[in-house]
Amino acid sequence: MSILELQNVEKIYGERENQVNALKDISLQVEEGEFAAIVGTSGSGKSTLLNLIGGLDNPTKGEIFVKNREIGSLSRKELTIFRRRNIGFVFQNYSLMPVLNVYDNVALPVTFDRGKHINREYIEELLRELGIWEKRGKYPNELSGGQQQRVAIARALVNKPHMLLCDEPTGNLDSKMGSEVMSLLHRLNKEDGMTIVMVTHNESQARETDRIIRFFDGRIIS
Repeated sequence: MSILELQNVEKIYGERENQVNALKDISLQVEEGEFAAIVGTSGSGKSTLLNLIGGLDNPTKGEIFVKNREIGSLSRKELTIFRRRNIGFVFQNYSLMPVLNVYDNVALPVTFDRGKHINREYIEELLRELGIWEKRGKYPNELSGGQQQRVAIARALVNKPHMLLCDEPTGNLDSKMGSEVMSLLHRLNKEDGMTIVMVTHNESQARETDRIIRFFDGRIIS
């Protein structure tokens, strides 16, 4: 059963002579529990696609379904709630709040969800599993890149999303830290059945996934 479906999606930026067709007629399905890698040269449209899937941007044409909901039909408030409860994001630059410690960064998405109980036991479990429980009182600038990325992954998982979107999750890490992050993603996929869509330029990491979706000049070529 597909958790994600794109139907004839296009994304155009700018107007007239400044117009850029970032995505061209993209149709794609991702099955529940699948680990899919999106690869392609810089500027080929990979990150644009991820932003559209996650509802961070809107397509110019076409429809995007997540868990059978056409996200373009949702109001801004509905989309915010739907995204928070169903989709986790892991970015290359971590996107942590510098004024919050590790624990509060991870708990942040739950605090946005008014009325939702903060499951402190689950947050502790996540931080222990990721090997950063002892860093819970530290601030992002006191952590290594690998530790910051683990905090970002914990934050992405705190609402127990159905799908995890990763944009170059190991791009700023050395090979050892990158391998550790990839091992964690594989464990989440295999043991927890989490659907993962990952943008990467790393061919060897892409080959470890269930499927490689190749992008070139805004189109899927294979």
